Amino acid sequence: MIHPNSAVDPKAQLGNNVTVGPFTTIEADVIIGEDTWIGPNVTIMNGARIGRGCRIFPGAVISAIPQDLKFDGEPSTAEIGDYTTIRECVTINKGTKDRMKTKVGSHCLLMAYVHIAHDAFVGDHCIIANSGNIAGHVDIEDWVIIEGVVAVQQFVRIGAHAFIAGGSLVRKNVPPYIKVAREPLSFIGVNAIGLRRRGFEESVVMHIEDIYRKIFVQSPTIGKGIEEVTTMASTPQTEQVLSFIQLSDKGIVKGLNS
Repeated sequence: MIHPNSAVDPKAQLGNNVTVGPFTTIEADVIIGEDTWIGPNVTIMNGARIGRGCRIFPGAVISAIPQDLKFDGEPSTAEIGDYTTIRECVTINKGTKDRMKTKVGSHCLLMAYVHIAHDAFVGDHCIIANSGNIAGHVDIEDWVIIEGVVAVQQFVRIGAHAFIAGGSLVRKNVPPYIKVAREPLSFIGVNAIGLRRRGFEESVVMHIEDIYRKIFVQSPTIGKGIEEVTTMASTPQTEQVLSFIQLSDKGIVKGLNS
């Protein structure tokens, strides 16, 4: 159902059973999947690609041009997966020539006033709480939880199943499976509760705790800790952690003893 007081360009492609509330604007180069609900006073601009079963609340702006002076009008997109909820006043900018897209995965929750900047990639099942600010070119892997009023610096990577405490400033990469807090941002433990809730076996959780105990707690430096982890039995978790750290040219967050 499209409310008569909305402005939907006839070239926009809306799937079956899409609801559009009053005073909402949808531009021409837009694709929206079936069963998506779009509330009143939403703005969906050229380049938006929205999946099925999403919910978009009042004041959200999807696929506005990047807040980047290098943007030169290239035909980029802002892509949102299926069953994602976008709350009030969220802004998601489209990409630039770097990646040509900004992407938010499926089954995510972006709470009120979240900003996702150009060329950021957010995985599936992520939660970003109120007033989270995600800068350009950031990579957030699956199942990440970011609490409220967090600022993530450009080009930072956040690994799968990580947990970022509220009010944090994220300037370094955050490896998978861990919780971080304090200023400067530091390791405060493994996200064991989250992992158990998602069905990780207790032996796997304990193994992940062993990995990070070597990296952040038992060793005099993070580098020495990484060397210790390379001597452990090869498992999907050790390989994932080591690969993430090896690709972290910005460095990773501090340890407890740093």
